[in-house]
Amino acid sequence: MLRVRCFRGGSRGAEAAHYIGSRGKCNFHSYFYFKLGRVFTGWVQRSFQSTQAATASQNTCAADDKATSSVPKDCPVCSYNEWDPLEEVIVGRAENACVPPFSVEVKANTYEKYWGFYQKFGGQSFPKDHLKKAIAEIEEMCNILKREGVIVKRPDPIDWSVKYKTPDFESTGMYAAMPRDILLVVGNEIIEAPMAWRARFFEYRAYRRIIKDYFNCGAKWTTAPKPTMADELYDQDYPVRSVEDRHKLAAQGKFVTTEFEPCFDAADFIRAGRDIFVQRSQVTNYMGIEWMRRHLAPDYRVHVISFKDPNPMHIDATFNIIGPYLVLSNPDRPCHQIELFKKAGWTVIRPPVPLIPDDHPLWMSSKWLSMNVLMLDEKRVMVDANETSIQKMFENLGISTIKVNIRHANSLGGGFHCWTCDIRRRGTLQSYFD
Repeated sequence: MLRVRCFRGGSRGAEAAHYIGSRGKCNFHSYFYFKLGRVFTGWVQRSFQSTQAATASQNTCAADDKATSSVPKDCPVCSYNEWDPLEEVIVGRAENACVPPFSVEVKANTYEKYWGFYQKFGGQSFPKDHLKKAIAEIEEMCNILKREGVIVKRPDPIDWSVKYKTPDFESTGMYAAMPRDILLVVGNEIIEAPMAWRARFFEYRAYRRIIKDYFNCGAKWTTAPKPTMADELYDQDYPVRSVEDRHKLAAQGKFVTTEFEPCFDAADFIRAGRDIFVQRSQVTNYMGIEWMRRHLAPDYRVHVISFKDPNPMHIDATFNIIGPYLVLSNPDRPCHQIELFKKAGWTVIRPPVPLIPDDHPLWMSSKWLSMNVLMLDEKRVMVDANETSIQKMFENLGISTIKVNIRHANSLGGGFHCWTCDIRRRGTLQSYFD
C-alpha cells in the first residue's frame, strides 16, 4: 500500500460542494457525515445493495449447480475490524514488481526527490537486488505468520511489464504487493476496489483465483464500478512543485483525482465494527466514498475524517485503529475530528518518530510506515524489527511484539498492514462508536 506522499482547472472544494449538494436532492434518509472539521447532512443512507448470491455444496467448497442465498456457517471469509484474532490472511508478492509510468497521478503522489527515478525507470523493473531482498523479507514474514497459527494465501505471479491499452489510456502494470490497497473485507464480503492509478488497472487479476475459491466456499464477492481512468478523472494541471504546494492544495480540498467517476483505494478505509472510517485522498474521491456508503448501508456507517496531511493517500500510516477504543494517530498529520473519538471514549496514542534512516530509499512511502502494523489479536502485533521505539510503546501498552524486518519491502510502498489483507478474524460484529 502506497504511503508517499476535476474538472480540469476547477476547484476541488467547489466541486465537492456541488457533488454534496446534488446528492442532497435525492429523496432518501439523511446520514450523519463529517468532513474537514464540519458536519454535513444530506448524504444518502438508503442504498441499492449489490446482488448477493453464494454458491456452496453440502459439506465442501466446490461450486454446486444450484445457487443459494444462504451463506454457510463455515465460510472462510469473516472480518469486522483490525484486531480480532487473525486466522487467515492474504500476503502480497514483490515478484516482477515494476516502476509505474510517471503519469500525472503518480507525480501527485510521490516525492520530488524521486521524480527522476520514475522518469528513468517507469515501466521497468524495480532494482533487481533490492527486489530480491524484498521478496526474501516477505517470505520470512509469511513463515512467521504461519508459525503464529495464521493461514497464509498469496496472489498469482504476473508479468507486470506487459503494456496494455484501453480506449482511454495505455500503461504498464505495477505489482500485487499490497492486497490492502485493492481488497476490503467487510463481514463475509470481499470488495474489490476501483483504484485510481492507471498502472494498477489490471492488478485484480493476481487475486482472482483466491477470490473465486472464497466465493465457492460461500463468501460474498463485489467488484465496485471499474473506472475508465479517462483524462477527465485527473486534474492534468495539478500544480505540485513542493511540499508547500501540497499543504496548500490539501488545505483547500484540491486533489489530483476529480469527481468524474467513482474511484477509491481500499487502503483509505479502516474498520471498527459497524463504523468504517475513510479519508478523501489523492486516490479516493467523494463519489467512491458515496458508493461505499450506499453499498454498506444500513448495517455499516461510513464516516469521512480528514488530516493535516500535504499528500493524503491511504489512511493506515496516518490513523491506524489497533484495538477496541484504541487508535494510533500520526503526530505529524493530526486528525481534524479527533475530539469525536475522545468524546466517545477512545484512547488516542501518538506513536514515536520513526527510526528509519534518511538514506533508505522510500520510492512510494513515508517513514511513518513504522506505525503501519498488523495486529494478530489485541495483545500481539507484527512490527518492524528495526523500530525499537515503537516496540517499546506497544510493550508499555501490554501488547507483545512480533519483530520482522521488511525494510526493503517498505521501499515498494507499504508496511505490515499494507502487505496484508486479513480474510478471517475470530470475532463478531459490534459497535464501538455510538
